Amino acid sequence: MPLSNILPADQHDAEPSPYRTRWLPPGVLRTLSSFLVSLILHLALLVTLGLWVMPEIVREPLPPLIVKSDEPQEELETVELDERIEAATELTFATDSLANVTEEVPEVSDPNLDDTILEQDTDNPRIALQSLDYYPGRERMLSEVPLGAPGKARSVVDNYSQAIDRITREIIWMLSKSKVLAIWCFDQSESMKDDQQEIRGRIERVYAELGLTKLSGGDALTTAVTSYGQDFIVHTNKPTSDLQEICEAIDSVPIDPSGKEIMCQAVGRSIALHRNYVNRTQRRMALILVTDESGDRSNNAQYLEETIAVAKASRCKVFILGREAVFGYPYARMRWKHPQTERIHWIVIDRGPETAFVEQIQTDGFHRRWDAFPSGFGPYEQSRLAHQTGGIFFLLPSKEVNIVRGEKRRYQLEAMRGYRPDLRARQEIFFDRDKSKLQMMLWGIISDLNPYNKQSAKVIEMRIHLSLKFDTFVPQVQQEHVKAKTYLAYLDQAIKLLEANRRLRDDESSLRWQANYDLIHAQLLAYKVRIYEYGVYLDQFVNNPKVPPMKSLPNRYLHSWAITTRKKTLTGELTQPTIDRANELFAQVIKNHPGTPWAARANWERNRGFGVKLYPYYDHLDKKFTGKRIPIPEL
Repeated sequence: MPLSNILPADQHDAEPSPYRTRWLPPGVLRTLSSFLVSLILHLALLVTLGLWVMPEIVREPLPPLIVKSDEPQEELETVELDERIEAATELTFATDSLANVTEEVPEVSDPNLDDTILEQDTDNPRIALQSLDYYPGRERMLSEVPLGAPGKARSVVDNYSQAIDRITREIIWMLSKSKVLAIWCFDQSESMKDDQQEIRGRIERVYAELGLTKLSGGDALTTAVTSYGQDFIVHTNKPTSDLQEICEAIDSVPIDPSGKEIMCQAVGRSIALHRNYVNRTQRRMALILVTDESGDRSNNAQYLEETIAVAKASRCKVFILGREAVFGYPYARMRWKHPQTERIHWIVIDRGPETAFVEQIQTDGFHRRWDAFPSGFGPYEQSRLAHQTGGIFFLLPSKEVNIVRGEKRRYQLEAMRGYRPDLRARQEIFFDRDKSKLQMMLWGIISDLNPYNKQSAKVIEMRIHLSLKFDTFVPQVQQEHVKAKTYLAYLDQAIKLLEANRRLRDDESSLRWQANYDLIHAQLLAYKVRIYEYGVYLDQFVNNPKVPPMKSLPNRYLHSWAITTRKKTLTGELTQPTIDRANELFAQVIKNHPGTPWAARANWERNRGFGVKLYPYYDHLDKKFTGKRIPIPEL
């Protein structure tokens, strides 16, 4: 697995390295003068820059690599808590041609990606990754408002205790009007077990407090417990007022290893199964959903509106204790250490997006996103469900230590007021999108750069781990060059399209879509430079390879070369104007959209740097163990 060894002798181990080769004989290197070495390196860089031409003008449109698919907004209010799957393999993007978007500027072609030059799929190797105060007395009870009125989706609390207290007050108000059935519906993912136990403890205290009130005497308040994974389970034979039975039912919620969560279907079935009981005993119904994911995407699409209809018909308010959606992206990745092998795995979990359809680029320029930037809102399905049924979505926005590239960030309430997601039904949003040239233009670019589409991935999923074997490394670099040139051509066209249609952004009344345009424009410029740097750096590395130590720390051994970003660039004046323009646009996003996820992401993109480099990636060897191997969970 050799790479050329041209480092000084004092940078190597005492033992002969298995990476030493004879690409450049040591005797020859010793006789070269410093002037000749400098001359060769500068000539190599000039040749590389000459061959690696960043396309400034795309003269001919390229065939597309695109995947084709298919009431006034109420105040969005979310309760924030400061305590602490099989993932879908494809994202569904409804995209049409961008031809009509640029009819006033026909000289600018629609951006297209061409995958016909690629004869085989590229690898997708695993990458290792390292306010307002809430005053209970000032809130009006939701139960006081007329039935059918929209629910709340943003008030701020500090912990689980305050959220449960808020739900308790709502139940007490309901008890003042009639008997009540409370349904607790838990998801069965392994990541929720700690939350279930904490909530179980809270429930014991809440029910004890309720027991002290005259309103909850006898069977005035009964409780049912349900749960879901890929299947749906009812844990109480019938609604009960016995606290011990309630706690035992919560303890019986299993862990479902399938990773599939039929959230919307489970909520609908929980309500439907208890509707006759509620009618017979003349009760009001409240359902409390406890989950850390947004549920199976196909199940949500199929059952969301039906579930909302069932809840409304049953006069059931839905309260949700959920997690914050990832900004403009469906997925987060959670760190999980295998208890037997001690290997670290990054498991995909579904956490969003906060909108009916994604509104942000799904790649970080090299590959599908691995960040978990908070959006400031809950997942679309859960927010809409709470909003439409008169309930509340309680947001858990704090950083989870096992989430990749997550961060604790509570966005300013006033700053986010104008950036609320559209919580109308998906069908309404879909049809209205066709009326907006700006939205259609941005949707087209987002869809083109969708790494979850296999054809797009052939071009835009750049190799981020490269082989240690030189005879494999060089062909990999050559293949990445072909992809990168096509990718660069597309980015160049997309930038021209956005700049030619700047007036659409300026005429747009939605702050959210203005911010989407601003961030995507800056990102495309940054990605253009980084992909160009990627190609130049790999060329230079082939001509001047390095040899890292085989072993780093105890039980960590050299696995591959991995790509990362850096401040330093190799292309100098050739790319500096584009870098300056990208930095200018990122600064404008931060200035024009302060206190929002768009500003946070712009700052992160700007700080990544525009250069790239390879670093030696060391991986752990699996620890030896006996017995049956524990499977990797699907969260």
